[in-house]
Amino acid sequence: MSFSAIDTALMEQALQLAEQAGGQGEVPVGAVLVKYGQIIGRGHNQTISLSDCTAHAEIVALRDAGLQQANYRLPDTTLYVTLEPCIMCAGAIIHARVSRVVYAAKDPKTGADGSQFDILQSPLHNHQLQVEQGVLAEQSAALLQNFFRERRAAHRSNRADP
Repeated sequence: MSFSAIDTALMEQALQLAEQAGGQGEVPVGAVLVKYGQIIGRGHNQTISLSDCTAHAEIVALRDAGLQQANYRLPDTTLYVTLEPCIMCAGAIIHARVSRVVYAAKDPKTGADGSQFDILQSPLHNHQLQVEQGVLAEQSAALLQNFFRERRAAHRSNRADP
């Protein structure tokens, strides 16, 4: 499947934020929110550093954009995120009235776009949005796999040390 150059470039921005999160010991997920071609919100996972279970990349990007726009409603926007949103993030995306979500990798454990739950595209919501997935999916999946592989190896070596 081919994706537009714009979608690819913006997902690359989200991947840079994901790498930043991973470098800080956070699960490497990044997000950018775009309105009329301009990035208005950026975020990466900060749950550990902020001791905040809601500080997922999507939420951080939505908060950033809300402050910049002085509005909790963010219509005519596209959210680029490196991992399929979870239920919490899907709810926030819907309540913020984001128009489109583009994500990279599927999340088979907690994904809310059909992997585990079907929240983002449920016809039961009063706000419907467009969803596309797979933009730079391999890069995002590799980043996550490497992060967790390194984490498991570190955990094993810490257990082995007397």
